[in-house]
Amino acid sequence: MRLEGVWLRYQRRGPWVLRETDVAIGPGEVAVVLGRNGVGKSTLLQLAAGVLRPTRGRVVDRPAAVGWVPERFPADQPFTVGAYLAAMARVAGLPGPEADRAVRRWVDRLGLMRFHGVRLPELSKGTAQKVGLAQALLRPPGLLVLDEPWEGLDAAARELVPEVVDEVLAEGGTVLVSDHRGETVRLPGARHWSVADGTVTEAAPSGAAATVVVELSVPAAGVAATVARLRADGHHVLRVRDHAVPPSATRPGSDSPSAAADRLPGAPGPAPDQAPPPGAPGLAAEDAPVSGLPGPAPEVAR
Repeated sequence: MRLEGVWLRYQRRGPWVLRETDVAIGPGEVAVVLGRNGVGKSTLLQLAAGVLRPTRGRVVDRPAAVGWVPERFPADQPFTVGAYLAAMARVAGLPGPEADRAVRRWVDRLGLMRFHGVRLPELSKGTAQKVGLAQALLRPPGLLVLDEPWEGLDAAARELVPEVVDEVLAEGGTVLVSDHRGETVRLPGARHWSVADGTVTEAAPSGAAATVVVELSVPAAGVAATVARLRADGHHVLRVRDHAVPPSATRPGSDSPSAAADRLPGAPGPAPDQAPPPGAPGLAAEDAPVSGLPGPAPEVAR
């Protein structure tokens, strides 16, 4: 997908929010959109998702299935969680049985079962955000666009977001995500687009690959085999410890790991509502089905 010479402003004589934007991203790639509040990050994401149309320029090769999660889910709608998700599955083009399976899958995975019959306006912000995430994933997206997806989520749901991103990428999809909480450190290998003064620039990749530390808990009998397999796959095993021993501060990537890092001591550590009318949230500004709420329509060049 490419944004070619994209400009956007919301009024004919208003200021340009974005100017001369030329960026591209391919299948299996994720880009993090960075910048101060009010510089146009959400506008860029809405252009990519098809919620907004450029005033000038064009967006080409957008995947057919787009999942769009706005920063604030539009919960002021007269539907229950179950009725809304069922309707959005139909909008996404899923046939009946497949739509039911998709709704059940994401209701279970996001812990929404007890809210199935609750009306959207009665939800907390965090629960409403989960509904927003669910509706974007009912149909496997070729492009997933997440605007501050961690905002308001509980700890379990925050952990789920990187899993969802990885799943979309593994299927050859593309992901764009903005974040001001620093959560995108959970997305190693992501590209970084910065928005400032109406322009979008991409940070050059650093010389060294980003690394993260992952703690695993495995049965004692399998620790040696697990360590051997991890090393064979090219991973650096920092140390093996018992749950009873508190972890000491260890710097990942140290050039001189202590001998203790390689020892393998004993056991290892630790009621139906009306369906949304045509044009309800979920339809793209162009031809791609998008889940989410369209923003204000910008000026369209003639």
